[in-house]
Amino acid sequence: MKKIVPSFLTATCLLLAAALAAEPVVRIVNNGNLVMEDIPPIPAAIVDSLNQYQNVRSAGFQDWTADSKGIYISTRFGDVNQIHRVDMPGGARHQVTFYKEPIGGVNRQPGSSNVIFTRDAGGSEFSQIFVLDPVDGTTTMLTDGESRNGGTIWDREGRRITFTSTARNGASNDVWMMDPEDPSSAEVVLESPDGSSWSAAEFSASGSKVLIANYVSIADSRVNLLDLDTGAVTLLAGGPGNKSANFPLAFDDDNGGVWYVTDQGSEFRQLAWQPAEAGAEPEIVTNDINWDVGDGSISHDRTRIAFTTNENGMSRVYLMDTRTREFRVVDNIPTGLAFDLTFSPDDSQLAMTLNTATTPSDTFVLELGDDPLEYGELIRWTTSEVGGLDTSQFRSPELVSFPTFDEVNGAPRQIPAWVYKPVGEGPFPVVVSIHGGPEGQSRPGFSSTYQMWMDKLGVAVVIPNVRGSSGYGKSYLALDNDFKREDSVRDVGSLLDWIATQPDLDADRVAVFGGSYGGYMVLASSFHFSDRLKAAVDIVGISNFVTFLENTQDYRRDLRRVEYGDERDPAMRAHLESIAPMNHVDKIRHPMLIVQGQNDPRVPVTESAQIVAALRAQGQAVWYMNAMNEGHGYRKKENRDVYQQATVLFLQKHLIE
Repeated sequence: MKKIVPSFLTATCLLLAAALAAEPVVRIVNNGNLVMEDIPPIPAAIVDSLNQYQNVRSAGFQDWTADSKGIYISTRFGDVNQIHRVDMPGGARHQVTFYKEPIGGVNRQPGSSNVIFTRDAGGSEFSQIFVLDPVDGTTTMLTDGESRNGGTIWDREGRRITFTSTARNGASNDVWMMDPEDPSSAEVVLESPDGSSWSAAEFSASGSKVLIANYVSIADSRVNLLDLDTGAVTLLAGGPGNKSANFPLAFDDDNGGVWYVTDQGSEFRQLAWQPAEAGAEPEIVTNDINWDVGDGSISHDRTRIAFTTNENGMSRVYLMDTRTREFRVVDNIPTGLAFDLTFSPDDSQLAMTLNTATTPSDTFVLELGDDPLEYGELIRWTTSEVGGLDTSQFRSPELVSFPTFDEVNGAPRQIPAWVYKPVGEGPFPVVVSIHGGPEGQSRPGFSSTYQMWMDKLGVAVVIPNVRGSSGYGKSYLALDNDFKREDSVRDVGSLLDWIATQPDLDADRVAVFGGSYGGYMVLASSFHFSDRLKAAVDIVGISNFVTFLENTQDYRRDLRRVEYGDERDPAMRAHLESIAPMNHVDKIRHPMLIVQGQNDPRVPVTESAQIVAALRAQGQAVWYMNAMNEGHGYRKKENRDVYQQATVLFLQKHLIE
């Protein structure tokens, strides 16, 4: 049996060895915020040629104005996204927040123009809640400035908010309630009894009850009812005796029942209704749709629900009559991705964010009729700039599937993937881009990065949805759980086999690219298939699940243990050590670019630092950048620009040449 060296000893020895190795060449840019190690200066030609792609914007819908005549969006006119108001289709964007950090969690107060939003510092994700008066621009911080806060929900009268916060002990994701006019009124109304996450979905009409989501894992989430008068919590769906995914949507018209999304008794998530009672059976409404129901919203008069389905990665939008349970597809929406569905305060319109492979996210509004299933014109409210690029020349991906190592019903299991190809006949160098999560799903949305790579590097981009991805049923989702973690890495090996069979793809020039869990997949693929790869780009990736679990923020640790395994269990710990890229750096023989944010609360900076030190200790070429003012990925344009420029230079040198 192979002896596994404990991770802390491995890291210590490698760090000592690295200290004796040649010191990296360090450059510091962006006013001291971005540290570049062994990354050559970016040629002016690359900076200039990428400029248009790096000036693409988006305009995601956030909320309606109180009079149903205007909208709030999130867009960037400086370095980070801020809140803007738009008063008519195609109208000017009026900026209403002006911060150095991006804004999130926008939620307008019912019956008022005041807006709640969240903002953190330096990518730490320890967001604070603010209330903004958009008339005079004044803001007030409502939370303590130290804990992690988010998920704000107003009651229907606009008097109170609920939110999720770690303020009680720094680790538990509790539900709190507050009168925003008196922040000192904040109190815990539901304590998390374990390491799972609890959050509010909606207040009842009376304001005495709250619909609550309890997230344990991607396959285990529950719907609860909180009685604010008594403090009683009633489990409505899911739980130990009925392990399933359940996500609350809304109360019905008389609060006698609730709407939610569930995969009870099905491979896919479906829209359901049930009485607001413990032990009640759900009425499945969309059982004829064999795809996941995703985003959803209920009208203020409770007569209709708008929801999306994820059909092979594409969105379809439906309207449903809550009384008859009839539903119909909205057929005038472009093929792509739809999310942020929100009814206007007067229920005459439905706003959404739409995104396609060739257009960035913009806000659209669907006109609604009097009948719950009636709709009219889809009106585009924003048209985001794309740096002057001709988007008609952008390439759309092709959906393919490739066989992998195991079988289903006697035939090789098929793994879906999206393939972007540049103009020309090939054979093209290939970048395999692997999503994070691990329960994520690569979908054919807009990516200026992929378009940039195809145009400037002439590479094909292959984006697999390896086992463990969402969107293909809960059995597929569970295929990489526990001791099966490396089966998803084996899918990447099967993808490399498939690439070798494609005459217009160059199997001798393949790089892997990914972030977060996708970064782990990059590192794992690098030691398993180094002889078949030319280069790799790891962004905030996990290099050892044991050290990751020990060092990730307290509020996340138990949630991640459910997915990756509990490192306190000796058998699981040994398994996690055995698959850790940190313990196999000697097998990595190709150059690597590693990207990190110093303040990352999810995958701590130590995960990147230890793999960089290990690679350097064995003389391996590694470029490393670390942003002092970023967290889990780069949100500031000046940092993101340099990262994209460095990635293009890295791929030029190590994949193309």
